[in-house]
Amino acid sequence: MYKVMGLDVGTKRIGIAMSDFLLLTAQPAETISREPQDSAVEKIVDLCLSNQVKKIVIGLPKHMNGTVGEQAQDCMDFADMLKKKLPDMEYIFEDERLSSRQAENILAMQGKKYTKNKGLVDLKSACIILQQYLDRTK
Repeated sequence: MYKVMGLDVGTKRIGIAMSDFLLLTAQPAETISREPQDSAVEKIVDLCLSNQVKKIVIGLPKHMNGTVGEQAQDCMDFADMLKKKLPDMEYIFEDERLSSRQAENILAMQGKKYTKNKGLVDLKSACIILQQYLDRTK
């Protein structure tokens, strides 16, 4: 049995979600600072090892026309850093267009004040990205 990790990699923070062992649901794990990058990578490595993670789903913020821009390239570069530390892990890029907007809408409907805590949006976005992957691969 294993889990799948979902990452919403931003310029300032990284939202992290984990699946259950049945690979049915995405649960919020934590939000970490992106800087220093070495620290962020080490934290993700530690979480993978302590949670029996075998796959990492990374949100890829493509442009609305489907092309890859600077932000998407930044996510791929971050994945390359993870691959150096966890070479046997399976990495999957999941289209995450509008996931932050969707996360903000969900948080607003729940009555949560996300404008003062952007980490909530990153965490919810990571859950959305991972849940989208889990639903698609069932």
